[in-house]
Amino acid sequence: MASLALDQPSPDPDSTLNSPDYPVDLEEIRKIVELMEEHGLSLFHLEQEGVNVKLKKAPDVEALREALGGLALTPGVPMAAPATAPVAALPAGEEEAAAILGKVVESPMVGTFYRKPAPDADDFVQVGDRISEGQTVCIIEAMKVMNEIKAEVSGTVSEICVEDSSSVQYGDTLFRVT
Repeated sequence: MASLALDQPSPDPDSTLNSPDYPVDLEEIRKIVELMEEHGLSLFHLEQEGVNVKLKKAPDVEALREALGGLALTPGVPMAAPATAPVAALPAGEEEAAAILGKVVESPMVGTFYRKPAPDADDFVQVGDRISEGQTVCIIEAMKVMNEIKAEVSGTVSEICVEDSSSVQYGDTLFRVT
C-alpha cells in the first residue's frame, strides 16, 4: 500500500500552494497509485506549479523474504552477529596445504551462480585457466539482475567450488586460485 505525503500549505497567505486554483484531485492520485502498482514503482514525486506530491510504497515483506532465500524478517528484532571462532595456529603440514589451496574468489551477494553468460555460451573460466584481477569469472543473478562478478585476485583457477545454476550466499567460496 502506498502512503501519501502532501507538503503542508505555505504559511505565506499569498502562496500559490494555498490557492483554490491548485486543488489536489484524489482521483488523479489514485490513478498514480495504480500506475505505480502496474509498473512496480516504489517512489513517485511530482512538483509543478506549486503542487508537491510524494508517494512512497512500503517494501513488500513477502518479496523481500523470497529474495533473501526465506530468511525470517521480523521488523524491529535485531539479529545477532555470527560468532567467530578463534583462529588457531596450523601445524606445519596443514600450513603447506592451506598455501596450496591459494586465494579464493568469494560471492559478494546472495543469488544464483552461473558459470557462463548464456546457456549456449562457453564458461567464463575453467579449472586451469589463468585469470587476472578485474576479469569476469561468473554471473550471479540477484532479483532478476545479472551481476558480472570480477576476480579480485590473479592466478590460475585450481577449483570451481559451486555447481552451475546453484544458490550462493554472501561470502561463499566460488573459486580457488593459486
